[in-house]
Amino acid sequence: MKRARVAYAGAIHEAVPHHQGVQLADGRVATEDAVVWLPPFEVGTIIALGLNYADHAKELSFGAQEEPLAFLKGPGGVIGHRGVTRRPAGVKFMHYECELAVVIGKEARKVRRETAMEHVAGYTVANDYAIRDYLENWYRPNLRVKNRDGGTVLGPWFVDAADVGEEVALQMRTLVNGQVTQEGNTRDFVFDIPYLIEYLSAFMTLSPGDVILTGTPEGVVDVKTGDEVICEIEGIGRLMNTIAGDEIFGR
Repeated sequence: MKRARVAYAGAIHEAVPHHQGVQLADGRVATEDAVVWLPPFEVGTIIALGLNYADHAKELSFGAQEEPLAFLKGPGGVIGHRGVTRRPAGVKFMHYECELAVVIGKEARKVRRETAMEHVAGYTVANDYAIRDYLENWYRPNLRVKNRDGGTVLGPWFVDAADVGEEVALQMRTLVNGQVTQEGNTRDFVFDIPYLIEYLSAFMTLSPGDVILTGTPEGVVDVKTGDEVICEIEGIGRLMNTIAGDEIFGR
């Protein structure tokens, strides 16, 4: 089942897909552009993975990882489908990252990989922007690269884990202004979902609503003010947002 959270007519609603846009829990139907799209669930801690596709690591001239490169993201960075992400003036290279977002459904503490998938509630699409100008070094992504207001887009749909199944092998791609610039498949993870849950839960408790961003494949390109970026993941959804300059953010 696919479901979303949207703001409409002064209230927040759960919604499901409808051929005219979305259908609210009370039965009303609204077009996609008549609602404000929110992240499709209450977001907890965000754990992001870097270099979790070998082709992307090679693209950035980095070798294979012995263990996951993980870091945390603050809640202020999250926006929903059709949101706007800021490109600061003077930046030379800012790129999207199409990622499968894994949503935790029940507390995970010292979980073994054999039972790890029991802790997954479902999935959504993420677009986690990065500004390479600000990168200090590959093993320590700093705050300005990965914790930017409005720099992490989630949605539009939350999809139940049961609808995806145990074997998560999903085709994914990114389009910039209608042109395909990135393609990959989640079967190419360096560290798969059960491994990540076992690894993370060994030293931190994962709670319902926590999100694991599983990394992006090769094919990242610089995005400019005015660009429309769409991230698609098979069976999960089609996440769109646009890039804007400092002026609309009052910077």
